[in-house]
Amino acid sequence: MISLYNEPDTHETDELPVDEFLFRLRDLERIKGDGDLRGEQQFTLSHVLLVVTKGRGTITMDHYDGRLRPNAVYVCPPGETFGVSADPSHGLDMFLFRFDVFRQAGKRNSHLQVVREQRPFPVEREFPASASSQLLSLCEIVNRCWQSGDELERFRSQIAFQELLYCLLKSGRLPAEDSKSSLARAKAYMDQNFDQNVTIEKLAHLAGVSPKYFVDLFKKTYGISAIDYLTQLRVNRAKTLMARSGAKLRDIAHQVGYHDEFYFSRKFKKEVGVPPTVYMKSRRRKIAAYSAPIVGHLLALRIIPYAAPLHPKWTSYYYQTHRSDIAVHLSAYRQNEHWESNIDMLRQARPDVIISMDTVDPGEKQKLEEIAPVLYVPSMENDWREQLRMVARFLGESAEAEHWLKNYERKVEAAREQLANETGGDTFLIVRMRNEHLYAYCNRSMAAVFYGDLRMVPAYCCESDVYNQRIELGRLAEVDADRLLLMIRQEPETLSYWKALRQTPEWRQLKAVRNNRVYVIPPDPWREYSAAAHERIVEECVRMLSGNRPY
Repeated sequence: MISLYNEPDTHETDELPVDEFLFRLRDLERIKGDGDLRGEQQFTLSHVLLVVTKGRGTITMDHYDGRLRPNAVYVCPPGETFGVSADPSHGLDMFLFRFDVFRQAGKRNSHLQVVREQRPFPVEREFPASASSQLLSLCEIVNRCWQSGDELERFRSQIAFQELLYCLLKSGRLPAEDSKSSLARAKAYMDQNFDQNVTIEKLAHLAGVSPKYFVDLFKKTYGISAIDYLTQLRVNRAKTLMARSGAKLRDIAHQVGYHDEFYFSRKFKKEVGVPPTVYMKSRRRKIAAYSAPIVGHLLALRIIPYAAPLHPKWTSYYYQTHRSDIAVHLSAYRQNEHWESNIDMLRQARPDVIISMDTVDPGEKQKLEEIAPVLYVPSMENDWREQLRMVARFLGESAEAEHWLKNYERKVEAAREQLANETGGDTFLIVRMRNEHLYAYCNRSMAAVFYGDLRMVPAYCCESDVYNQRIELGRLAEVDADRLLLMIRQEPETLSYWKALRQTPEWRQLKAVRNNRVYVIPPDPWREYSAAAHERIVEECVRMLSGNRPY
C-alpha cells in the first residue's frame, strides 16, 4: 500500500542510506530560452531537479541565490520556491525534472510514505556533475521515453531516470575543487581588503594569470565583473557604517576604500538608487514595515525600511532589489503565516516605529504595540493615494509624498497617450488561472491603475470594479476580448493545466490567441496595492504592450 502522507517523517532522513528510498518521476520539461527568459518563482510540492546543458543564468531557491551553468545540477526540495532566468548574452537550455521520493514506513515496512519534509539524498542545492556527455545522454533518453505515447517506453523513462540519479549521486561523491584555487584566492583577497587600493593587476598576479584573462575568467566564473564585485563589497560595508549614529560621509568613504567622497557619492547613488545622504537618513530612523504594501509606500517616499517582510516569491521585487539594504528580514511566507516569529524579531530589533496595514489580528496588534509606536493604515477605507499621504504625515514627509504623486501623474499621462496609440481602443480581459479553473479577475490595483489611470477598455462587464468570477472557456470566447492578460499560479497543478490548455482547439480559436495578443503577468506588482507597486504596473504596461511581448 502507498500512503501519501504530508506529515514530517519521525526518523532522521539524513542518517539513512540512499538505498532506503524509492524515486518516481512525475513530470519532465525541457526549457529553452534566450536572454529574455525570466522565470517567475514557483512553489513546488515535489522535488525538483534542474540539469543545465547549455548557457548560463541565475537561480533563486527560497533565500538561496546561485549561478546556473553547464556541468552543474540544482536540487529544490518540496515546500520551497524556485525561479530561473537566462543571462542576456548566453541564453539557457536545461531539463527540469519533478519527482517524488518514497521510503518504507513502519517497522514492518507495510507501506510507502512520501518524503517531503527532509532531504532524501546527500546533495546540496547545487553540486558539480562530472561525465557531462553521459549526463546529457541520460537526460535525452529520459525525455524521449517520457514523451512517448507507448506505455512501455514511458516505463523505460522511469528506469532511465533512476540511472540518471545514480550518475548524479556518484558525481556528488567526488571531492570538490580546492577552495584555495588561484581565482578563489584573488576573490578572498578582495573580500578581506576591499578598503585598500585593489587593482586588476594585483588580483591577476594573485591568480597567476594575465590581467585580461583574469577579467574574463572572473566574470565567467562568478557572473559579475571583478570591479563590480569590489564596488558591491564597498557599498554594502558603507551601508552598515551608515546605520551608526554620528558617522560622517567623508569618513565612511575613506573606510571603504574611496579617497574622494564625491566620487563615492556618485558610485553609491548608481548602485543603490538614492544618494548616500538620503540613505543615511532612512537608516538612522529604524522604521519597520510590517506589511508588503507599506514597503511600497515607504519606497515612494525614498525611505528604505529597517525591517520588512522579504521572500523571493511572495515579495519578489523587494527581495531582489533591497534585501541587502534592509537589516531585518521578516518572514513573508504565505501572507504572514509566521507572525509570531516576526514579533520576536522586531522585539530584538527595537525599531523606532512600526507601520502596518490594519488587517492584523487584535492579539497581534497588542504585541506590536508593546514594541514601538504603531501606525495602522486603513486597507479598505482609504485609496492608495490617501494611504501614501497618511504614511507621509506620520513620518513628516508630506512634501516628498506630494512630489512623488506629481511625478506619478506625469508618468501616467505620458503612458496613457502612448498606450492609446499602441492598442487603438482594444478591449482587455485579465484572467486568473488557479489549478484547473479560470477566473475573470480584477483586483483593486488593476481597477485603480490599469482600467483607471491608464484607461484601458474592459471586455468583461461586472457590477463591481473588483471581481474574481469563475469563467468557462466557452464564456471566454463569448467575451471575445482583443487582448488577454494571464495571471498563472506558479504551482505544479496550475502549470500542468496551462500547458494542456494551450493545445486545445478552443483556446487556439480565441481572438486574442489568434492575433498573438496574450500576455502573462506576474502577481508582483499586480496584486500589491501601494504607490511604488502602481508605478511599476504603469512601467510594465508600457514595456509589455508597446513591445507586443506575448506569452
